Amino acid sequence: MAEPQGRPAKGRATADRILATASALFYERGIRATGVNAISEQSGVTKATLYAHFGTKDGLVTAHLRARNKRWWKELDESLAGCVTAEERLKTMFGAYRDWTLAGDFRGCGFVNASAELTAPDHPGHAVISDHKEGIRSCLEAIAVAAECRNPVAVAEEWFLLLEGATVTASLRNGTEPFGQARRAAFRLLPTAGASA
Repeated sequence: MAEPQGRPAKGRATADRILATASALFYERGIRATGVNAISEQSGVTKATLYAHFGTKDGLVTAHLRARNKRWWKELDESLAGCVTAEERLKTMFGAYRDWTLAGDFRGCGFVNASAELTAPDHPGHAVISDHKEGIRSCLEAIAVAAECRNPVAVAEEWFLLLEGATVTASLRNGTEPFGQARRAAFRLLPTAGASA
């Protein structure tokens, strides 16, 4: 959440604490099952303070998704920084999805979970989720271009579907093997199909 210029450090710390508490509860319990009473109680603030920082529960949910998106890309960028080849970058993408799915008691993709719960089509969280997923698809397309795939747009879409499908299946089966299977299928789409997966 962008902080207004001049907000005291204490105010930022309070907002950060509310957001961290809400994010944990939204992921563990679900957005609709988590009320502002529980968030304010567990973060040690009044509901008035929560609303002063985030406006509404929808504002808090959107801030949660933005923070999750920022954290995801920071961690992914750090992981990709050490990759030299397109193959290494692709393998890292599947590893990142696996690691994030494993986090938080194996509850799957927080963005997909949120999308299923945000039933109002005009909820501002939908734009954050859409941008996040499009960012991943664009990252995959860049990998496909670097790998010199003949149709990088189509290959990226297939890789994206493999990643998303593996995430859901891993969550349903409570195991990581779908990521290994999806990664092997992804590597078969590379021009150098013999590359180690």
